[in-house]
Amino acid sequence: MQTHPAELNNQVHTCRICIGGEWKASQGKAEILHNPSTGEPITEVPYCTAEEVTAAVEVAHAAFPTWRAVPVPQRVRVLFRYRELLEQHFEELAAQVTEEHGKTLEEARGSVRRGIEAVEFACGIPTLLMGEAVESVGGGVDSVTLRQPLGVCVGIPPFNFPAMVPLWMFPLAIACGNTFVLKPSEKVPRTGTRMVELFHEAGLPPGVLNLVHGAKDTVDVLLRDPRVKAVSFVGSSGVAKYVYETAAANGKRVQALGGAKNHLVVMSDSDMKAAANAIIGSAFGCAGERCLATSVVLAVGDAADRLLPELTAAADAVRVGAGSNPRSDMGPVISAAHRERVLQYIELGVKEGAQVVRDGRGVQPHDASKGFYVGPTIFDRVTSEMRIAREEIFGPVLSIIRATDLREALDVIGRSLYGNATAIFTSSGAAAREFATAVPAGMVGINVGVPAPAPFFPFAGWRGSFYGDLHAHGKDAVQFYTETKVIISRWGNP
Repeated sequence: MQTHPAELNNQVHTCRICIGGEWKASQGKAEILHNPSTGEPITEVPYCTAEEVTAAVEVAHAAFPTWRAVPVPQRVRVLFRYRELLEQHFEELAAQVTEEHGKTLEEARGSVRRGIEAVEFACGIPTLLMGEAVESVGGGVDSVTLRQPLGVCVGIPPFNFPAMVPLWMFPLAIACGNTFVLKPSEKVPRTGTRMVELFHEAGLPPGVLNLVHGAKDTVDVLLRDPRVKAVSFVGSSGVAKYVYETAAANGKRVQALGGAKNHLVVMSDSDMKAAANAIIGSAFGCAGERCLATSVVLAVGDAADRLLPELTAAADAVRVGAGSNPRSDMGPVISAAHRERVLQYIELGVKEGAQVVRDGRGVQPHDASKGFYVGPTIFDRVTSEMRIAREEIFGPVLSIIRATDLREALDVIGRSLYGNATAIFTSSGAAAREFATAVPAGMVGINVGVPAPAPFFPFAGWRGSFYGDLHAHGKDAVQFYTETKVIISRWGNP
């Protein structure tokens, strides 16, 4: 049965853990979480004890030999059933994302859809696991390669995509024959919990997918347990670097996706209305809380003077309010503490001398909601040395830097510590090609505001936005969750 936003009650829900298919209460301390749109308490999340986390790894380790021996077509049947359950509970999951994260229902639906697409990619694992073979590499000698699972894998997703990012992780890892321990973000634990429940309903054997809750202490146990073979993380760059260094030092394979400071270049030959609409969606969608959000616009030549009126008009039209309200265009940020952090950055921008074109402080939600709101904020006359131009704010704050030409714009991007996503708006194929070739970022949009790869392409952050060798998504992720074995054989006399 599908659950719609209006049907979700405001009673505090206590999250459970799942170890070996058994759902139970954690013995760790607990914290109350609040609905970002209303400020009301909705969830009690536990912080698991070290013993509980170790038990989850132990169960996953014990389940691995049996699960890896399950024929690939049988694994895929479970995944197909899981995909159907996700479809059946699509509205329920979207409503859950909206309730605990705050993003609008439309945004939540989009993120759940992208997560289901990742499961669909994992359903193609029989083809993706194919190795290679060469006959007669020597006299009577043949050689083949196999892709084999690693063992226990761990997923540590972020708060901003409670459904989508976990679905990048555990379905593919499990399809490859691994077992898994999921630690959802302690800020949004319920969506991940529900998705684990649904996977077990699909017929996943006990122990293959386990669930624990917590923060750094929980993560540290997972990073150091010798039975964990691979760790997939998404979060801030500082934590990504810590996860990468700690897990790698303990002999694990790691993909750690970090933060971003994404630049979007607007050339003077652009369609300014189209560019403005794309920028508004990219900068203020999900309240700016996504690693592909545009946070700096580099306006080339006279582009700024023609772009700003379109930007401010579009920003003024954004209705801020509860994510569950269908009239809302933008919801709240995740918490009161995060709202204060974003507001401090706006104050900092003023002190640094940037010109406030649109001020989101003191925004009044259109539906009088009492949550954690910051309105769309736009700064002009920003310089690349300002902190608001260099540091990840992770909120609805957009900076405009004026550049003389494309080369200057590329220089600004090149000085950034990050290299996640970038984009250019132009009608010039030559400018687009120069930009795409030279820009030091892993995901590039050309007249596309949010260059989010489909699940069969890698999510390819660079520099301080990624620590590791193999990216999330696509064939990179298949390689990440498997290792290559080469078999060289001779039968009979040479």
